[in-house]
Amino acid sequence: MKNTWILFKRELRGYFATPVAYVFIVIFLMLVGILTFNQAGFYERGQADLMPFFTWHPWMYLFLIPALSMRMWAEERKQGTIELLMTLPVSIGQAVTAKFLAAWAFAGIALLLTFPTWLTVNYLGEPDNGVIVASYVGSFLMAGGYLAIGACVSALTKNQVIAFVISVMLCFLFILAGFPTVLDFFSSWTSPRILETIASFSFLTHFNAITRGVIDARDLVFFASLIVCFLFANAVLVELKKAD
Repeated sequence: MKNTWILFKRELRGYFATPVAYVFIVIFLMLVGILTFNQAGFYERGQADLMPFFTWHPWMYLFLIPALSMRMWAEERKQGTIELLMTLPVSIGQAVTAKFLAAWAFAGIALLLTFPTWLTVNYLGEPDNGVIVASYVGSFLMAGGYLAIGACVSALTKNQVIAFVISVMLCFLFILAGFPTVLDFFSSWTSPRILETIASFSFLTHFNAITRGVIDARDLVFFASLIVCFLFANAVLVELKKAD
């Protein structure tokens, strides 16, 4: 844990050592404001809740999180610094975990900076703050899921653009799994149990359940198992590709 913590702090500081972190945060906050207040009609709805705010998170993360994760391992492999990293007294599992947690913490910082929206809705009305807290938790967990997928893909290639495109495609598939169109396609020739299994892989299915204010153990298990599985695959890929 000590080695993981040291590497975590190093990676997190690295985000703020370049303008990339600040550009990411500014773009994220700008998109949040535009989509919430202009596109979703936050004021026009006349309701004291943050549903217009959280509705857009899966779609913003679809592009912003892969942009954050694409350089995690691809840049290391391209510059040849992955060999240097492996010479440090850390295991591959510790390195993968530290890099992921640093990126997840950075995404969490960007999410926390949206607190003025929460203050605004409390100023304008009397929202259910329990639901808002649950929605923030769901958004953070979903960001972790996107990041785990992106980190795993980043370990596959030295090209950041390729890592970005593949990550977006994979994350999009996890979103589509819950769409009625996809479920209708499978419903004609699969059993209801298989159909339910397909829907259970959707980010939207679990995130929307959490935004209703109920943090179900099944939703937590889904995001936790997704993150663990992709981090394990990430560690395996780093081991296989470290000599490339």
